[in-house]
Amino acid sequence: MAGDEQGGPLTRLVRAATKVEPHEIRATVLSFVFVFVLMSAYFILRPVRDSLSSDWTDVQLSWLWTFTFFFSLIAVSIYGGVISRLRFKVIVPSVYVFFALTFVGFYLAGTLVGESDLVNRAYYVWLSVFSLFHLSVFWTFMSGLYNKEQAKRLYAVIALGATAGAIAGPMIPAFFADNIGNLNLLLIAAVLLLLPIPLIGALERLRVSDLGNVDVQADLSTRQRLGSNPLSGFTKFVSNPYLLAIGAFIVFYVIMNTFIYFELRTMLGEFERDVRTQYWAGIDLAVNSLAAVTALFVTGRIATRLGMPVTLALVPFLMIGGWLVVAVTPALGVLIGLQIARRAGNYAVTRPAREMLFTIVDAESRFKAKPIIDIVVYRGGDVATAWLYTGMTATLGLGLTGVAVVSAVICGAWAAAGTFLGRAYDDKEKTHGT
Repeated sequence: MAGDEQGGPLTRLVRAATKVEPHEIRATVLSFVFVFVLMSAYFILRPVRDSLSSDWTDVQLSWLWTFTFFFSLIAVSIYGGVISRLRFKVIVPSVYVFFALTFVGFYLAGTLVGESDLVNRAYYVWLSVFSLFHLSVFWTFMSGLYNKEQAKRLYAVIALGATAGAIAGPMIPAFFADNIGNLNLLLIAAVLLLLPIPLIGALERLRVSDLGNVDVQADLSTRQRLGSNPLSGFTKFVSNPYLLAIGAFIVFYVIMNTFIYFELRTMLGEFERDVRTQYWAGIDLAVNSLAAVTALFVTGRIATRLGMPVTLALVPFLMIGGWLVVAVTPALGVLIGLQIARRAGNYAVTRPAREMLFTIVDAESRFKAKPIIDIVVYRGGDVATAWLYTGMTATLGLGLTGVAVVSAVICGAWAAAGTFLGRAYDDKEKTHGT
């Protein structure tokens, strides 16, 4: 039996590099493939959406952002009502089947109606809702598979699948969009969204057989049901300090995301469109490469050795220094470097750590409050932060240096929220035990 645990040279290499135990490899690989397929589908759909945005004015696009928030609110409320009436084991596959059918619907609408600005705007809003929904449901499912100790080691490796999907997905529209056409890309993505369904059943079986997690909360194989109130997730969120802190943590992240994006867009505005495309593509390549290396070799060790308070506060703390450097040297190259570090840190460290926070909450919080945090709070933060940035620059006349100083202060609050969450997680973990 000892020999089986040691495994061959490849198993030992994987274990040394990623901290994945031999009995966890199958579940980790399937989880990796699951999120890889999801992100590949999304990044096939996203260029179709973004290609439409040039047809609208800034005001029209701002209204679409606002509609996205309200439709996200409606979608989460409906989701909260539906999952109250379904067994857990059908919730996750049902979500992906539903979204696949909606994209088939957009394909049919585009085929039958032809070029329609109304259909295009509806697609833009709906994909923006999907962009957060599909990952929220995925990580909810993951939190019901792995225990707290496993999550610290394995979530970073699983998140690497999202990075790989973000690289592979755009290759299809980038190389074949001219021949395939935008509408056919919707069908390809819809098929991809159906591929994880058999993986869901396999992972449920591995949860017990390989992972040994018979008693992990939110057991999807039981007939447990949630409360019938579709709005209970909102009540749960606003009444729970732990969940409110997670929401605040995400809002701080959204603020940083919006501030850097708007500043980069302004600074790159002086270049020709082809040059701007090269800059954005170079940022994406650097982000995904750095995130992949960090997730594979670093993140699991940070979470297990330094603890959750440090893991959650690490990127916000580094961002304080980064923004202060930008304040002193407000140059394009410095801002690009900060953007690369922020996004790679989010993909490889912050996002996996944030998802670990939900491994110690009850089923009601995981299935009803979590989508509200991941989707409604995030999209609400998008809208509010865009207006906040506009007020700082257009009304107060702040330049990049001023924005950088304000951002550094906000990052201090972000780091404090991460530290609080990490300590709360540790306290709950001790209370519940491993």
